[in-house]
Amino acid sequence: MLSFFFFFFKQKTAYEMLRSLVGSEMCIRDSVYQGRGEFTSRNTIQVNGQTLKFKKAVVATGGSPRVPPIPGLSEVPYLTNKTLYNLTELPPRMVVLGGGPIGLEMAQAFANFGSHVTVVVRGDQILTKEDPAASKIVQQSLLDDGCTFVFGAKNMSVESAGVNGQGVAVTTVLYDQAGVPGSVQCEALLVATGRTPNVQGLGLELAGVEFDPSVGIPVNDLMQSSNPDIYAIGDCSSKHQFTHMAGTQAQMVVENANFKGDRRVSELVVPRCTYTIPEVAGTGSSEAELVEQGVEYDTFTASLEHNDRAILEGGDVGFCKILVKKGTSQILGATIVAETAGDFISEITLSMQAGVGLDTIGRVIHPYPCLLYTSDAADEEDSVDLGGRRIIKKKKKNIKR
Repeated sequence: MLSFFFFFFKQKTAYEMLRSLVGSEMCIRDSVYQGRGEFTSRNTIQVNGQTLKFKKAVVATGGSPRVPPIPGLSEVPYLTNKTLYNLTELPPRMVVLGGGPIGLEMAQAFANFGSHVTVVVRGDQILTKEDPAASKIVQQSLLDDGCTFVFGAKNMSVESAGVNGQGVAVTTVLYDQAGVPGSVQCEALLVATGRTPNVQGLGLELAGVEFDPSVGIPVNDLMQSSNPDIYAIGDCSSKHQFTHMAGTQAQMVVENANFKGDRRVSELVVPRCTYTIPEVAGTGSSEAELVEQGVEYDTFTASLEHNDRAILEGGDVGFCKILVKKGTSQILGATIVAETAGDFISEITLSMQAGVGLDTIGRVIHPYPCLLYTSDAADEEDSVDLGGRRIIKKKKKNIKR
């Protein structure tokens, strides 16, 4: 019987992390069975006709691009983040369905390459999970790079429009916008409308593992499924669908499954970043989440407009917003908009993970003129004293619902 069996399908990052830990640090004897696996009972799995018995198993099957049921979409060529990199020529026109991180990153990239890009969004805002001010900055940046936005697109459908003069297939996307019909044509249609967990066809029912095709495998704080001997990590089970989250869970599950560890997902502070220009990075809770939870908080915001390094490098559009528990320095969440926001957010994430308050961050010396160095230019009456320096401007207080 295998003391530990790792079931691998698509979650490459989690697999590589586990393989590294098991092979180099923990010296556990392991074998690799390459092929499609399917559970046949609560403690057996079949791979290429061979039945393997296990004490513990991990499902790390990842996720796939979610393709919405838009009429005509299945009858025209379209791209996802899996197939986009198969392009060998720059499309003259591209339509991106979706206003999330992947869609916006690719829209801006192809606009800078020279494509005419149109982003079609069902709602009235891009990056709906981020701070509205951050979303507006990114939207303006994409507009400056030549992208076009269609908001409030309803009743979408897709149809073929033949080929262009170079023999490339042309697709027409039709929609209603505030009751007015509209359409846009393209040589490349990118569907970036989210991801769906890979949980179908794995025999999870026979293994006693509950799952939902839309949201994946529900797990407890130790990442155990409804079958306590079967764990699930990564995109197939986590609401945080990030490579770094899958890698961290892979480390944790080795300890929990093999060594009776007690590493819990709820103890993690998970950062995120959208790699547009500028980047939008966040960590912890958002203002919307705190309001929904009825948590009282204070908001502090510092703009990049007075940062000398940002001014010199032409990247002075952005801000750092930090949310703290009302009347304290306990950090609840943060949003940073800057060209390297993904690097900056780690300082806030580390502070939250270690229980370090905003007052302590205010006492840290950052070398001038780095982007983390914040000017004392805040207005006297609106500034706060953190570690003897007025470095962050107090914007507003939340009123508890």
